[in-house]
Amino acid sequence: MLTALSIRDVVLIERLDLSFGQGLTVLTGETGAGKSILLDSLGLALGARAESGLVRATTEQATVTACFSPPDDHAVSAVLDEHGLAAEDEVVLRRIVTKDGKSRAFVNDHPVGVGLLRRIGSLLVEVQGQHEQMSLADPASHAGLLDAFGVPAPLRTGVAEAWRLWRDALARLDRARDAIAAAERDEQWLRHAVEELATLAPRIGEEESLARERQRLQQNERRAEAIAASLAEITPRDRRNAGPAAALRAAARSLQRLAPQGQAEAAGNPAEPALAALERAEEALAEAETLLTRLIADADVDPRLLEQSEERLFALRAAARKHGVAVPDLPALLDTLAARLAALETGAAEIATLEQAARDTKDRYVAAATALSAARATAAGKLQKAVGKELPPLRLDKARFFAEVGGMPEAAWGPGGMDQVRFLIATNPGQEPGPLARVASGGELSRLMLAMKVVLSAGSAVPTLVFDEVDSGIGGATAAAVGERLVRVAEGLQVLVVTHSPQVAARGASHLRVAKSAARDRTATTVDHLAPDARREEIARMLAGETITESARAAADDLLRGQKPPQGMLV
Repeated sequence: MLTALSIRDVVLIERLDLSFGQGLTVLTGETGAGKSILLDSLGLALGARAESGLVRATTEQATVTACFSPPDDHAVSAVLDEHGLAAEDEVVLRRIVTKDGKSRAFVNDHPVGVGLLRRIGSLLVEVQGQHEQMSLADPASHAGLLDAFGVPAPLRTGVAEAWRLWRDALARLDRARDAIAAAERDEQWLRHAVEELATLAPRIGEEESLARERQRLQQNERRAEAIAASLAEITPRDRRNAGPAAALRAAARSLQRLAPQGQAEAAGNPAEPALAALERAEEALAEAETLLTRLIADADVDPRLLEQSEERLFALRAAARKHGVAVPDLPALLDTLAARLAALETGAAEIATLEQAARDTKDRYVAAATALSAARATAAGKLQKAVGKELPPLRLDKARFFAEVGGMPEAAWGPGGMDQVRFLIATNPGQEPGPLARVASGGELSRLMLAMKVVLSAGSAVPTLVFDEVDSGIGGATAAAVGERLVRVAEGLQVLVVTHSPQVAARGASHLRVAKSAARDRTATTVDHLAPDARREEIARMLAGETITESARAAADDLLRGQKPPQGMLV
């Protein structure tokens, strides 16, 4: 419900803070006092169109803040959660309008678009006036209202579930048909692609293992080439080049010729150290040759293996490029294409199975929706009678209300069933029933809406209702009947009503008086919560006018006690 309304600098209101309770709250005041300003201010907070004319003169902006305490599990909670705006205990809507007509909107102190503010506001407050677009006059809401009035919830949920299953079956059928149609168009290409990929037989993880194997073989090949080159340097390449070993032996022979003859022989060969070094070098060279020859023999070099690995790797990558996928996705692609090709062979049987499933789910939906239609027809009859009983006391005794339940074409069926529900009214005998907003006048429509709210309030999803002069143009017993029905609606909902009728004002659980005062060349609108004595005076004023008499006060007492005052005091 609406718990508080704060208004700053809106037209004649400089600063106003109001609190609201449950039940029926009445707002009274003389014509022009500013009651409409209050409703316009509330409308701003609910997302109504902003106008620069609402900003009070000499100020730059107007601000309206409305605080709500919605019931547990109310629909507004899901909307707030969806947009990350949830709060623990209350919902705070705020609107700022500047002199240039621009506005900003906030929900729980988070900036939002006006569209979202309007959506949230519509879940919290419903305004019923003579000129507003009323929700009850919107045919789109009629099925839900009728269901809430007298249709068991399991019937509605059963239809919604049957609808979902039917839609799912149709979706599967459509996908299967599309897949088969696509496969038939591409059959030749599919067969070639499947054959090509099946021959290639790609395996999961194969590219990575092939790349590692290729790198290993390339490294082995480079190692073998280096060993071979080193061995070639120390072994003879042709007869003209005997190689380093032969050169070492030739050098040793030359040094041996330096050996001394005769007596000098005992002194030794001065080249002996060099000869020894040449001998060691020759031995080392022979050992190196042996080691290198052994390395060549042990090297794991098979040019054919490297060639095969590269051919396989390049074939996989070429196939991936051809089909526009990564190499690791080739096995899955083969499975997908093979399934599409297989669908050509098994498609007819699959389609037949899916078509039967679609027919079965449709039959179940039609059966559930037919049961819902029957329940709605029964509820419509009860609703007509219930609303019809409320019309005569509201000076609508000649009016006839109809709740019409009709079928819709299959294309319009949905999770809500197969019915079109319309609320119609004929205000005069012999008149053809027509849409509520088109047939009834402003006052008639307001009272009709009140009668329907009395009947439908138990199923209302909106916790706060605002009635703007629902008693316009009536008085006496009719006004008393309006007041009585407002009280009945307020038993389950919070109701705010702007009224000029003392009979209605006397029924309020809380009474707000709107007044306009002038001081220092400035006019301001004020709102006061009336204590019992002040309330008595206000109702007496509404009965008697400017001059309040004791008889008017006595009549006010009668109204406040729920008694009918003297006929001459009724206005």
